[in-house]
Formats: sequence, structure tokens, C-alpha cells
Amino acid sequence: MARHTPQAHWRDSARSARFWVFDCRAALPFLLFLLHIRLWSFILAVTATLFFGALERYGFRVDVFMRWLRSTLAGRRKMARPWWRQ
Repeated sequence: MARHTPQAHWRDSARSARFWVFDCRAALPFLLFLLHIRLWSFILAVTATLFFGALERYGFRVDVFMRWLRSTLAGRRKMARPWWRQ
């Protein structure tokens, strides 16, 4: 019977997957770069890694950042009825 390590806990299931120190979401552009080695795909992979690193630096996850961006673009004033029915 396998012994359960004390470092693995059920609370660890909420953490995001990581590839060494990088977010796992940055692995897809690097996979694209490895399959299609061009300068633009390398720039895309590096930009995605920097973007996810900046999000992590400021304490955001991708879904939280998208909600924040949507609320910022929508503005402070929320109307209950559309403008064409007022």
C-alpha cells in the first residue's frame, strides 16, 4: 500500500498547475513555438509568459482578470433597461 506524503494535501487541489516556475497556460504558446519555429511564434510564447507572470505578480488568475477587465470596460453605470427602451 502506497504511503501518503505529508506534502500532498487536499488543499493543494485548488492551486494552478505549474511547469517549474511558469504557469501551465504559458505552455500552449511554447508548444506552438516548438511545432512551428518562427520568430513570431517565439515572440508570442515570450509575451504570453510575461503576461501570465505579470498577472501572478499582481495576484490575479486569468478568470479573475477577465472579470476585472469586463467590469472595467463596462464602466460604473449599469442600466437596468436598454437605452433603446427608455
